[in-house]
Amino acid sequence: MQAVPLVGGPVEFRGALDLETTQAGVMPRRLPAWTKEQYQDPSVYGVTVMPSGVRLVFRTDARALEFEVLTSTGQLDSDPHPRPTGMLELLVDGALAGRQQAPVGNVLRMAGPGAVQRLIPGEPGTVRFSGLPADMKRVELWLPQQTPTELVALRADGEVLAPLPDGRRRWVHHGSSISHCIEADGPTGTWPVVAAALGGVEVINLSQAGNALLDPYVARTIRDTPADLISLKVGINIVSLSAFRLRTFGPAVHGFLDTIRDGHPDTPLLLVSPVSCPALEEAPGPTTTGPDGRLTALGDPADVARGALSLAVVRAELARIAAARQTSDPHLHYLDGRELLGPDETDDLADGLHPTAAAYRRMGKRFAAHAFAPDGPFR
Repeated sequence: MQAVPLVGGPVEFRGALDLETTQAGVMPRRLPAWTKEQYQDPSVYGVTVMPSGVRLVFRTDARALEFEVLTSTGQLDSDPHPRPTGMLELLVDGALAGRQQAPVGNVLRMAGPGAVQRLIPGEPGTVRFSGLPADMKRVELWLPQQTPTELVALRADGEVLAPLPDGRRRWVHHGSSISHCIEADGPTGTWPVVAAALGGVEVINLSQAGNALLDPYVARTIRDTPADLISLKVGINIVSLSAFRLRTFGPAVHGFLDTIRDGHPDTPLLLVSPVSCPALEEAPGPTTTGPDGRLTALGDPADVARGALSLAVVRAELARIAAARQTSDPHLHYLDGRELLGPDETDDLADGLHPTAAAYRRMGKRFAAHAFAPDGPFR
């Protein structure tokens, strides 16, 4: 086996906008480095280094590949084991050729959700894929969507070359945890990756679990990132965190769209409202987790008349904004998120908020059927 450089060689990191050098190796981040100065909440950094949609891409005639990785996962003091690290999935010429559990490395212990974390240092682990076809092939290693993963080493028993251009369009998507898809059964089971595969496009998933809040630095990131297609899934975090009132929500959406349009004036842009979520359909946030483990709204439904946001209000406002802008922006489109997961499917929300793995795959198929249809916004 020969070592292959991870940086400055034939390997391309796709789906990441920054590579952070660590003591162990390199860690992909899904927002550029300059954004770190513009947020204080550590949860933003935490979800940015969760590599949803990030993959290593190259060509090789190797029959065996070894990837040495160092993961970081959490563990509550009350739990006997760390949280699952997720899967590493290997695609050969676009087809799944192997999947293995990511090894446990660093463990972040905490007394409870949101408590101070205590680092228990771990060691890198090696994942090996063997029995691959002997001819030259395109290989993609998809990293676990829910676990920060440092790449330490890549080894191959054959030649490794840079991938060839394939002419696929680049789709940039931003959304919440429901687009981050921590609960998916693997990195290629997240709904944006399922949709991208069906649509024949390359996806960059900038979704931030718990943090899709119309942050200006995200808008500037999308503005500055080359893109042939753009989609924004807006609303659930805004309602669940009571981040805006009706008075401030509309201007914030307009500002976010204006910034993106500064860099992509004619790019097809699909604005998607929230999927169904029973707790927040008519009630505003904030939210908590109830004794049954399901999402519970703490806001007063009567406050909606005074400007609080429920999902029903957000959908109506997004539809209104899209319709108003379409008179001067024919490349802007709107999709009601309930077309992806509707009110008759809420049994697929295990915690009242997040879809199951099967529901995520269904959402990807529905998004592709809509967006990539002959008359769809991404046609």
